[in-house]
Amino acid sequence: MPEVLSQSQIDALLSAVRSGEKDPEQSQEEQQSKKYRKYDFYSPRKFTKDRIKMINGIFDNYTRVINSRLNSMMHTTCEVEVENVEEQRYYEFSNALSEGDVLGVVNASIKQKAEEEPVLFHLSTTVALSMMDRMLGGEGDMNKMQLGDYTYTDLELRLYESMMESLVSVMGRSWENYILMDFTYGRTEVNPTLVQLIGMDETVVIVDIKLGFPNGTGRLNVCLPGTMLTNVFAEINRDNPGRKVTEEDNSEEIFDKLRDSSLEVVAELGSTQMTLNDVYHLSVGDVIDLGQPKNSPVFLEIGGYNWFTGRMGTYKKNMAVKIDEVCFQQPARRSE
Repeated sequence: MPEVLSQSQIDALLSAVRSGEKDPEQSQEEQQSKKYRKYDFYSPRKFTKDRIKMINGIFDNYTRVINSRLNSMMHTTCEVEVENVEEQRYYEFSNALSEGDVLGVVNASIKQKAEEEPVLFHLSTTVALSMMDRMLGGEGDMNKMQLGDYTYTDLELRLYESMMESLVSVMGRSWENYILMDFTYGRTEVNPTLVQLIGMDETVVIVDIKLGFPNGTGRLNVCLPGTMLTNVFAEINRDNPGRKVTEEDNSEEIFDKLRDSSLEVVAELGSTQMTLNDVYHLSVGDVIDLGQPKNSPVFLEIGGYNWFTGRMGTYKKNMAVKIDEVCFQQPARRSE
């Protein structure tokens, strides 16, 4: 809805145009030159901003956990932070990989139920070689690392798996506030471009994590399959107590069934104790003293509890009780 201008704002705008301080054509050009983010209607977004924000928060916790672990492994200061969380198609992630890249395949399970599609870890070659160099006692200078179509040796692949296993083993902690999940390192793919681990058109969420060392920076990308996240969000919604109340609110249906049920309501004038001999000699016209004045309130009992107070009277020539008030406090059980 366009903003409605007040009369004073309209006068100020007209005076600015007359004086030449503001050019109306210039504002139109600025509006036309403003860049808008393109939305792909062929591939609509599967996850809302709230879901993406939740994933961002989960991996913020994850980066804090692995930060201390990397510091102890590398014996140096390392800064780890989430740079970006974005929903993509898997082919966009796959096309950005080269033949020399290495992917870590991680098996995920939700409440001890294994997921079909794996979680993928991609550590940039430069930072991976730098971390391995530090683990072997070197300085890990990234400026001296050779880029291009680098091929990992068998020893480097074993070190790569060791690093990934250490990072993956603590990943489940960051999900504990929402759901119980387990992550285990599966295998290493040395040529991910030839292996189709996830459908090319499948929706994935890419978590871009920045690794900062004193002599350089690198990237750790985590690819979360859309089907796994859909199952995660479904389980979270199912375990949410607020949602349970909404789904299990069948009060109207219960009341519909109770409306036709019969319920005994007892109006008690008073109580007294008599001997069996007095009861035996009672006859028509005798009066029993209840120990209460005639205008005292009458208690209405439901299920043996006093729920209402009222007054005795008649309605259409029948004995009746007019309700005066409701007993809001804990009803007193009728004494036997």
